[in-house]
Amino acid sequence: MRYVLLPAALFAAFALPAGATRTDPEAKAAFIAEAGTRHGLAPEEITAWLGKAQYRQGIVDLMSRPAERVLTWREYRPIFITEARIREGRHFLLTHREALQRVEDATGVPKSYIVAILGVETSYGRITGRHRVLDALYTLGFHYPSLGNPEREARRGAFFRDELAQSLLLAREEGIDIPAQLGSHAGAMGWGQFMPSSYRAYAKDGDGDGRRDLFNSLPDVFASVANYFVAHDWQPGMPVVVPAVAEAGAAYAPVGMEPRRSLAELAAKGFRPASPLAQEAPALLVTLQGADGTEHWLGFRNFYVITRYNRSVMYALAVHQLAQALAAPEATTAAALP
Repeated sequence: MRYVLLPAALFAAFALPAGATRTDPEAKAAFIAEAGTRHGLAPEEITAWLGKAQYRQGIVDLMSRPAERVLTWREYRPIFITEARIREGRHFLLTHREALQRVEDATGVPKSYIVAILGVETSYGRITGRHRVLDALYTLGFHYPSLGNPEREARRGAFFRDELAQSLLLAREEGIDIPAQLGSHAGAMGWGQFMPSSYRAYAKDGDGDGRRDLFNSLPDVFASVANYFVAHDWQPGMPVVVPAVAEAGAAYAPVGMEPRRSLAELAAKGFRPASPLAQEAPALLVTLQGADGTEHWLGFRNFYVITRYNRSVMYALAVHQLAQALAAPEATTAAALP
């Protein structure tokens, strides 16, 4: 997910109360001017696009309480790692094994991780969202909720306004009827829940029909999820994340989500892999509160790549654990699945 910001001088124009239902005309005018300059869109085209969008208070309410901010790992994990999701994912993987294998062979991204992304994001395409994508982007672009951090809220509002402009470009380039598409309350769409800018940047034509269709073409979906990983430097054959143990009195609070410390540096701070590793690579210490108490993990570059899909270490760990569960019975037949 890319953050494309408008100039700081425009932030004040978009500082609207969360409960507002009327968009400030000056905010619209500033957006039209900026989107025209940045993307080469005609003012009348942008105005017509805005005319198709509607403010939705329910979207503001949902954005005010994202799960990653209020749940512990003990609460978050059971949402995504369930017997039903594992069973459905194994069946999905086996059903589409050949198409997934072709993508894995071409990209180095394991098919279990492609399927795990789809499992976490949309329950394998079953739940792709109930909000009009255009309404979500419009609402969050011009009415992002006030949560006590004005600077962050301004950045987020700018991000969604740019996604709103990107959605117009996507509609033009791919022939997608965006106003008719349903997606998440954040404006993500399709089987893999791509934002418009990510759709434009990373979607691939996997079936060779000349279109990038993340709503109806599974070959396109598989190729696009894998390409997202490749574009963010997925390293085939390298570890993703491993359990770690902490020595008595160990204390270290990493900054950010990028793996920057060598295993030796982390060991000096009291944290070691629970089992010996064959490869030496920079790692990130992840500490979470699990069902059995404090858990420590060491995340590597591939773990960081998953956080580029959704900037949450809990999300990345859930995808990893689901992928591991899906890959375990890979050689069995669909009839033998539990």
